Amino acid sequence: MSLLLTPTPAPARQLKPADPPLQRPARLPDDAAAVRAARQLAAEFAPGAAARDQSRTLPWAELDAFVASGLWAISVPREHGGLGASSATLAEVTALISAADGSLGQIPQNHFYALEVLRVGGSRSQQRFFYERVMAGERFGNALAEIGHKDFKRRTRLTRAGSGWRIEGRKFYCTGALYAHWIPTLVATEEEGREVQYLAFVPRNAPGVTVTDDWDGMGQRLTGSGSVAFDNAEVEPGWVVPFQASFEQPTTIGPFAQILHAAIDLGIGQGALAATLPFLREHARPWMDSGLARAADDPLAIQQVGELKVQQAAAHALLRRAARFLDAAQLRPTERSVAEASIAVAEARALSTSFSLDASTRLFELCGTAATLGKLGLDRFWRNARTHTLHDPVRWKYHAVGNYVLNDKLPPRHGAL
Repeated sequence: MSLLLTPTPAPARQLKPADPPLQRPARLPDDAAAVRAARQLAAEFAPGAAARDQSRTLPWAELDAFVASGLWAISVPREHGGLGASSATLAEVTALISAADGSLGQIPQNHFYALEVLRVGGSRSQQRFFYERVMAGERFGNALAEIGHKDFKRRTRLTRAGSGWRIEGRKFYCTGALYAHWIPTLVATEEEGREVQYLAFVPRNAPGVTVTDDWDGMGQRLTGSGSVAFDNAEVEPGWVVPFQASFEQPTTIGPFAQILHAAIDLGIGQGALAATLPFLREHARPWMDSGLARAADDPLAIQQVGELKVQQAAAHALLRRAARFLDAAQLRPTERSVAEASIAVAEARALSTSFSLDASTRLFELCGTAATLGKLGLDRFWRNARTHTLHDPVRWKYHAVGNYVLNDKLPPRHGAL
């Protein structure tokens, strides 16, 4: 049996969203307006970030403002009413929000990822339906990963049930699912003797769907990256989008996902550096051997700040460069163009990882013990950086880059490069 043999139009009925009625988001006219909106929101989000993190106050109001700004719709293609923003703009927006609050920067990552899966593999009717949902202000989460097994086999199953389908399984690391109206879920089913994977868009409040807020990671505390359980949950055929086929041919789904992760890391590092500078100027004490009255005049501290600024500029430049490769591959996806985009994004991701970890660590080295006081909440930058950079190992980014440069070995197409 095959889901693709009998394509189904967009669903006729829509389950009521779990959240109250939404305010329809603003329409942003161009990429510059999107960046301006992100800067304004970042300025609003930053002052409360430490308190939200310390009390683990879920950012419902901030998310509503984020969506109302129109920024969650900027990757919807123009022909469907969206901005069709460039990859550079999407990455810049993500970095700006992540600098203000790492959790808020990560929550929409899988929302944008699902939109890219739709763009690449969805039918025209699926695209029309789900793009319209996003333009109306609805949010996508995710239920992709499973834990408890050393392999990457998908145990969440999609099975036929009358004229529809049902899902059975358990997921974890479900970033954004807690806040979502729809949960794009990676499922597997058997077709003609082989296992095939799909992305099923499941309403969060559908019968049989349980979202549990059990994410207790030391960082990115407010991302809602906990568990989702599916107990015979119903899903309509029109909500099931090809997924595996999008990796059997060259597509940009992988580097698209990864450039957002790089932007999150860059933003967390930028936030850490931005927090370091005023503390170093106004509160840190100079080391006694320096003979100086201000820590900000210490030549060794100045040198370290300079190093961090150079790292930041380099990571930002690599991110913009990777975005150009990604945009080119989206326009004309070939084995070579997608490989070049994946490698460029891997390079950006490698440096953004180093920068975010370095900046969040040196914050304390430069500012001293006073910076560790709990009331300040400055430790969130390191916890967020250390947690998010574990998403997929940077050592394999270097391996992919080295193997490409040395042996002309194209990187794998599995979504993590």
